[in-house]
Parts: sequence; structure tokens; C-alpha cells
Amino acid sequence: MQILYKSDPQRGALWQQWLAQHAPDIQLHLWPETGNPHEIEMLIAWQPPENMMETFPGLKALLSVGAGADQFDLSALPPDLPVVRMIEPGLTQGMVEYVTFAVLGLHRDMPRYLQQQRDARWQAHSVRPAAARRVGVMGLGELGQASLRQLVSLGFDCAGWSRTPREIEGATCFHGADRLGAFLARSDILVCLLPLTAETRGLLNHDLFRQLPAGAALVQAGRGAQLHHNDLLAALDSGQLSAAVIDVTDPEPLPSTHPFWRHPAIWLTPHIASQTQADSAAAALLENLRRYQRGEPMKGLIDRARGY
Repeated sequence: MQILYKSDPQRGALWQQWLAQHAPDIQLHLWPETGNPHEIEMLIAWQPPENMMETFPGLKALLSVGAGADQFDLSALPPDLPVVRMIEPGLTQGMVEYVTFAVLGLHRDMPRYLQQQRDARWQAHSVRPAAARRVGVMGLGELGQASLRQLVSLGFDCAGWSRTPREIEGATCFHGADRLGAFLARSDILVCLLPLTAETRGLLNHDLFRQLPAGAALVQAGRGAQLHHNDLLAALDSGQLSAAVIDVTDPEPLPSTHPFWRHPAIWLTPHIASQTQADSAAAALLENLRRYQRGEPMKGLIDRARGY
């Protein structure tokens, strides 16, 4: 099998070495080297090359190097071309770590204490037990479910919301647009892990923030285009929101003059919440390629109608 990788070259070199050792029947080419383009069956990329289907007429699937595939213009791809997102333990563990860090930081008022340190002000504030803090996770795919289970284990009063029904032990699960308001009303800390779709673009806005309890906090690790920047700033300045941890923005990176950089109630990180790990991702990739060779559905297959 001939496959092509077009993304971070360092990771690609590691994948190439790993596959050569564990699957010598699979040849991984590193962009811009393609081998015979007519023999390429799989393209692994974050951003595919232009004229993809004309260049690689034998392409059988497009695989994302990340947990999402919304960076692909699905409308420009052949409707019968399978699009697959990355599902691998390193990505999941990374997101669990980031969400746990963010929720615990907000729960223990760390943004406030960081600002007090800058002001050289020594002042303690009351501490609430985790059981008295209601945490809501929007988006209950692989990353959301794993993050929610970890938060449950820490003793938080947890809930989740998704488009379709889910059941997670220890958490109250809501689904559908008609239950979003009830979910938001009980979320002292709201975690967004939603994919980017037409329905979620711009979802984190004034109308949503006003449905949260006064003084709630936000963790945004979904997709940058979901967040309305001015509405978040207004909610923070009015006190409707107390703090926000933001990992994804639109654009990326933000201009140096953007107010997020210096706002005392915002922690800003450069899209690092969850990153593909070379070894575990290579193993997950090989498993998917073997599933394809056996005629089985690949894990992470995108539903074109939903966009995820």
C-alpha cells in the first residue's frame, strides 16, 4: 500500500520509521515526495494539496492528522470519498489533562490569584468543595466523554450535552437543542469540546452566556470560530462570566493588539490542549489501515451530513 503524509515533517519522519519497522508492506511518502501519485491510496494531512483528486486519482480516503476534520472543505471533496479523523490515546489523554487543569484552575480561583500576585496582594478567598461546583461539558465525543469521566472522578457535579443521547456514569446527560438551556443553567464551569459545524459556529455568544449562572467560567477547547470574542469580553466585563481559559481562537494566532492577550480574567494558550503523539498515533493509523485492507469500516469515519 502506498500512502502520503502532508503535515508536520518531524512527526512524519517518525511515522515513516515506525511503519517501516512494524508494517513493511506499507510505504509512507513524505510530502512533497509522493512516489507514483497514481498509486497513492491514502492521504494523511491537516490541509490537503490543491487539485488533490486530479493529482491522486486512485485516492481511497482522506485522513486527518488531528481529532477533527472541520479544516477540510467537505463540499469540495467527492461525496463518496471517506474522510477519517484521528482517534488515538495520546490525543484523548492530552485533552483530559488540559480540561482537568483548566477546570481545577477555575474552581480554585487561579486566574484571580495570578492577578493578585502581579499586584503584590496577599488575599485568601473561600474555597468551595468540588461537589458544590457544577461542571458542564458540551460535546460528548471521544474527548468529551473521557474528560467528563475524569471530572466525575474528582467529585464535581457533572453534566454533559450533545446533539444525540449519551449515557455517562456519574453525570447528568442532556441532548438536543431544546435541552441546551437547562444544561447551561446548571453549568458553573462550561467546557466546550464541540466540533465546528454550521450549528456550532458562533455558538459561544451573548445569548448563550446569559443562560449560564452569573459568575460562571468558560473553557474553550473546541474550535476557534465557535467563540464570539466581543461577546466574551462583554460578559467578563459585566461579571456575567468570571474567567475564561481559551485554547482555540479565530484567527490563530491572534494579533498582538488583541485584548485577550492582556485581559486579567483570561488564560490564553496557543492551541496546545491536545496534540497527536507520534508513537500511539502511528499505531492507531496502522490499525485503521489494516481495517481498510480487511474491508472493515475505519475508526473515526466522518458523517458527511453532520460534519463530524
